[in-house]
Amino acid sequence: MTKIKVLIGVALVAALVALGVGQTKLQEPAVAANNDVMAPHFLVDPLWPKPLPNHWIQGNTIGVDVDERDHIFAVHRNTESQFMRIQEIGLYAGVAECCTPAPPILEFDLEGNLINAWGGPVEGAPYIWPESNHGIEVAPNGDVWIGGNGGPDSHVLVFSRDGEYIRTVGMPGEEMDSNSTTAYGRVAEIAIDASANEVYFADGYVNKRVAVVDLATGAFKRYWGAYGNRPDDDADVTYTPGEPGPQQFRGPVHCAEPSNDGLVYVCDRGADRVQIFRPDGTYVSEHIYNPATLAQGSTWDIAFSPDEDQEFIYLADGQNFKISIIDRESMEVLYTFGDGGRQPGLFFAPHSIATDSQGNIYTTETYEGKRIQKFLYQGMQPVTVRDRAPTWPADEL
Repeated sequence: MTKIKVLIGVALVAALVALGVGQTKLQEPAVAANNDVMAPHFLVDPLWPKPLPNHWIQGNTIGVDVDERDHIFAVHRNTESQFMRIQEIGLYAGVAECCTPAPPILEFDLEGNLINAWGGPVEGAPYIWPESNHGIEVAPNGDVWIGGNGGPDSHVLVFSRDGEYIRTVGMPGEEMDSNSTTAYGRVAEIAIDASANEVYFADGYVNKRVAVVDLATGAFKRYWGAYGNRPDDDADVTYTPGEPGPQQFRGPVHCAEPSNDGLVYVCDRGADRVQIFRPDGTYVSEHIYNPATLAQGSTWDIAFSPDEDQEFIYLADGQNFKISIIDRESMEVLYTFGDGGRQPGLFFAPHSIATDSQGNIYTTETYEGKRIQKFLYQGMQPVTVRDRAPTWPADEL
């Protein structure tokens, strides 16, 4: 794995400071006097994706993944309650010419063309659609796995890439229990380790664990909690910045991403931490980011750079409205980009993140963000702005 290039090393120890000023002292990298820290850089594509047809609009856009064809799949919440009924979806309400909610699953190509759209509850269907759409993951064979974090969402659905139902994993409406082997607890995100034929559930909004199932059948295989502990739903999970974190996941357990080299990176969003494990649940290490972040926490989702070594991690921080670029070997933050706002390149709660084979980044925004954005890979460049680097060309600012 390529080392961070440093000509003149200087040891820096960062103090725990106010929210938004810095990282923990464990996440502050050494910086050369001439800024010779190299990292991937990005510019926003303000014209991606292209406008949706049929007067469709997106609701809270809650999940994103990229398949092996570099098609981008997004899931959003398209139920009536997600919109201002008269003002936003007047066509749907029968009072205006525009607009109506798009189907929940949207598939785009690299140019931003909408390729396909499908999904949602169907009367008489052999499946129960999630009450609240959440994560999405596309398997190597094209199957689409969909989670949910609504009240009764104790299951995951699997469809073909064209929306044909394949199976239900778990039991809809089941009582939620972090030690259950038959049902789940509002699964936040889904990730696939094709080499092991396994699927990882960040389980989730009620349960406090990582769960692993078989890719081909959905059969339950294993699970674990924070630090590799057996989950305990009655444990105290109070989080106080500057003090040791709880011994159980505080939750929501918001991502569980396997890497190419046999590690699993887990986002414990409410405790501002990423914990790293072996695939059998053996605890490896913990890393805290923006530790003064309360409310919804700082560690929402991660994606790896597409190189074989996955040298960099991209961390979506929905509470602080930014993306962190992290060196995976040291887990140090090299720089961040983004800020709060509605213009291209800014964020309202960046929720999920994914990369394509060309190194571009895709982010979704929940709440009133209601969109997906594309950030174009600009290659490796020296880090000159450490916090909230701009994503517009300098001559356009």
